[in-house]
Order: sequence, then structure tokens, then C-alpha cells
Amino acid sequence: MFDLTGKYAFVTGSSRGIGSGIALALAKQGANVAVNCVTNLEKCDLISNEIKNIGRDSFSTQADVSKKDQVQNIFNQVREKWGRLDILVNNAGVIDYSDFENITEESWDRVLDINLKGQFLCAQEAVKLMKTNNWGRIINIASISSGGVGIGFKSISHYTASKGGVVALTENMAIELAKYGINVNAIAPGAIESDMSNALRSDENLIKETLKNIPKGRIGKPEDIGAAAVFLASNEADYITGTVIYVDGGWLAG
Repeated sequence: MFDLTGKYAFVTGSSRGIGSGIALALAKQGANVAVNCVTNLEKCDLISNEIKNIGRDSFSTQADVSKKDQVQNIFNQVREKWGRLDILVNNAGVIDYSDFENITEESWDRVLDINLKGQFLCAQEAVKLMKTNNWGRIINIASISSGGVGIGFKSISHYTASKGGVVALTENMAIELAKYGINVNAIAPGAIESDMSNALRSDENLIKETLKNIPKGRIGKPEDIGAAAVFLASNEADYITGTVIYVDGGWLAG
């Protein structure tokens, strides 16, 4: 089960944290994986080399997913090297902590452009490749902080708005792209070990309070998100589209 042998995947923001966990998980199940970063190509190369050591094909790309011309360029690279794409994981994202009254227009635009517009731009390019084979998997990374599920955090209104948009976008994409054999789902992580959660994990009092909300009693690992991505990318998930899988250690249930 969950065999991805012969599949070609692209994971945005995959030089570290959740993105690298997803990229390596896909490779371990047989997929060839292109990795992406916006600034540090050396870190991308490290993950790409790990994938090659597993025995899969891989290459690094550098691009800002909020810029259409850069997105088109990386998907042209995928087309030239592989001629196809089966799996897209829209993971690239940023967070910026600021009280609602103090969020600047610049900060709002940056967070929404990368977290939401970036997923839209990458998905549009991916569809062009996937529809020719009448098969595809698009996995968007959302968050438990996306509205409508009873979990909210102060000082990240723009982040929450962007992730709520990801959930809505996922649902509509699923409806429109099913005719091409493309499934679109989202993964909504809870507290996960990554650069994005450094502020949380560096505050002992905050981490203790957070753990009280998590029945599993631990912070998640990138591998936990990778496992969910492998499932959604597989043939076994063929009848699942337009949904959100919450990987949060039971936070919402608690």
C-alpha cells in the first residue's frame, strides 16, 4: 500500500521543516521529488542529495512562489527534466507575529501572497502537467489556525486569514479538477517542530500551556505531516478529494 514508485512530485518550501519531512517521506515510498526554496539553495541541495541517496531522482529549484514568472520557470524545469508531474505539495509559507491593530499593509500582503497566492499559482501550473495524464494529487498545507474549527491564536490574523483561504481554495479546486482525475486535499498541521514554531518551543511556559491542549502530549514532527501527505498522494486515497486532514495530536478533539 501507499506505493509511489514511478511518480514525480514537487514540494514547495522543502529545504527544511515540514517541507523536507514531506519530500523525504514521498521519496521513501518511491516518488522522485523536486525540492524548492526561496533563498538558500545549499539547503535544498542537502535534501535533494538525501533523496538521491534513497535511490530516487531529485533536483533543486529556487523561486519565490508568490511571483508568477518564477513559478512558471520552476515548472518549466520540471517539464524539461521529467516531462510530467503527478504530485504537488504546496507547503511554502511564512508567519509574522503582530497584533491585529499593528499589522502593516506590507506584512499583510507578504503573508497572503506567499501562503495563499503562491499555492494558487503553483497549482495552476501543476494542472497543466497533470491533466495530460488524467491523474494528479495536489496537497495544500493549511493549519489548525484557519478559522471555523474553534482554534485561534492572537497576533497572527493575517496568517489565519491566509490559511482559511487555503481551505476554501482546496474545496473549490477539488470540484473543478475532478474531471481531470486530479484530487485536491489539504493537511492542517497543529504544533509541529519547525522553524515556524521556534517562538512557541523556546518559551517553556507557552509550550507547557500548549501541551495541555494536545491529548498526545507532544509536539508533532515533520514526519507526521509527511505520512499524511504520502497517504493523500497514493492510489489508496483515490476517493478522497476536497477535504482537510487535521494532523494535530488530538488538539481539536480536546
